[in-house]
Amino acid sequence: MGTVKLGENMEIKVEVIKKACSMAMKAHKYPEKQYLFDKIRSSSSEVVFSFAGSLSVNDWFAGGSFGDMEVDLRLFPSLKYVGLDELGRVNEAFFKRFKAVLANPKFELEVKKAVDDRRKVVFTGHSSGGAIAILATVWFLEVNSRLPTHIEPLCLTFGSPLVGDRIINIALRREKWSRCFVNFVMRLDIVPRISLSRLSSIEHQLQRVLDYFNQNPQQTPADAPDFYETVVRNASSVANYAACKIMGSTNPLLETASSFIELSPYRPLGTYVFCTGTGKLVEISNADAVLQVLFYSSQLSTVEEKVAVAQTSLRDHLNYENYLKECLRTPTVTSLFHLHQEANVDMDLNDLGLSERASLCLRAADALERQKLRNQNTVDGKQMDIEKCLGDLERYKSKCSHKAGYYDSFKSSDQKEDFHANVSRLELAGIWDEIIEMLKRHELPDEFEGQEKWIRLGTRYRRIVEPLDIANYYRHLKNEDTGPYMGKGRPRRYKCTQKWREHAEKLPEEFPGSCFWAEVEELWIRSGSQGTRESILQLKNKVEKWIGEEEVGDDVLLENSTFMNLQRQHGLAS
Repeated sequence: MGTVKLGENMEIKVEVIKKACSMAMKAHKYPEKQYLFDKIRSSSSEVVFSFAGSLSVNDWFAGGSFGDMEVDLRLFPSLKYVGLDELGRVNEAFFKRFKAVLANPKFELEVKKAVDDRRKVVFTGHSSGGAIAILATVWFLEVNSRLPTHIEPLCLTFGSPLVGDRIINIALRREKWSRCFVNFVMRLDIVPRISLSRLSSIEHQLQRVLDYFNQNPQQTPADAPDFYETVVRNASSVANYAACKIMGSTNPLLETASSFIELSPYRPLGTYVFCTGTGKLVEISNADAVLQVLFYSSQLSTVEEKVAVAQTSLRDHLNYENYLKECLRTPTVTSLFHLHQEANVDMDLNDLGLSERASLCLRAADALERQKLRNQNTVDGKQMDIEKCLGDLERYKSKCSHKAGYYDSFKSSDQKEDFHANVSRLELAGIWDEIIEMLKRHELPDEFEGQEKWIRLGTRYRRIVEPLDIANYYRHLKNEDTGPYMGKGRPRRYKCTQKWREHAEKLPEEFPGSCFWAEVEELWIRSGSQGTRESILQLKNKVEKWIGEEEVGDDVLLENSTFMNLQRQHGLAS
């Protein structure tokens, strides 16, 4: 039957899309069931789980202006901005519905059996059922992505509302999961835009719209035009603010306005396939560009067409199965993968009803992604400088092992070699601080934090250089003004690189060996305090483990090191 090619290296069987859409619509007929499960008859390799949408406003918004909540890291440990420790936010009502599905032991058992049988698992849903499918796919990836026999799942949604914020999208791209999510959206379908509105502005109208979807009468709600206008107006606020940020606006009014105008946190994730209404399918995988399309493709050309467009926006939401059945007879998807390279991009944008301003916003979103890649190349070019400085410090450390040790020698800083080591320390601090600031400003690709070469280099940097920063901190008595190093003294560059490794290797958050000397210094300061001896014993027990893991060097055990002198002072040296 053929396949649908998406992006540069992804293909989906047409029969899988059709089956998923059919089951997504069928799930609405069985609202008492949490999900439906079926195999694709012509294939032995895929199984499909579909989730029904809800027709109650309470299942769309759970309190608050936009009904969002911080992710539950027990279920979704990857949905965060790792180094900066920012948690993603998801729709609370959708999350609660997914948790109810997960509480059903039969669901987990059927998913596990599909995994054990080496089948490709497809999660699908229409309307808010698509939101549940998205969360189910993330859960599946969290549980199974590290299995040696892991088969990538697929999430196909049809007219789904937005589920999570920008951090969720960043996390999915970092984990290389974003390609698992494909969202089909009819050009005028209003539902994918609903999450961009605060509940108070649409609550009563939304319930009447949901009732319309349930009864599916010929007559659309009388206030459908007002509902459509309100949703599009809210989408306009979000899209225009995002466009200003994309284009690098420095107008202070932008930040002033955002401080008192509450905007929706929700953003697109994965790949979007827009159904133009002219028989074409247009694919966009740039989340910033998708947001602009969601707004601009819903704009009215004239005030007079508001009633007709509002009616179409509701009817289209119920028409995915019929529309895709026609489109997929000769499945051709136009990909706006690289907007600056596409020859027929203007024609495709016209099919989506996009204005010249919309085209500028989409090109700006594409330009921003390309700029991030150039920034990555610039940062990659600094690897040699980092490696050189680290090599110099490793040679310095080797020389110090014949003296008082790496830490104590640097803290004394009475030799020429110590001065050169400090220069390397400062040079590295400048490079790494710049990298962390670029991450903070979202100037690097979303995948950066998950790149193995930078995780390894960051770990090596932290282990070699952080002891020197600690020595410098206590040598200059910064603790007397700022407090302990581990309180407010530890630079973000070390916290970030530590978190990268912990996340990549699924390690628990704990006191890092590279901060060993900070603990030693604090124990010296409170030498006469109660419990100090026990703390030294605990630290002594950790040292052997840290030496084995190369978190600290064995020079900490040199006869005259600060650590050994501390033990002797408390009668603990062997």
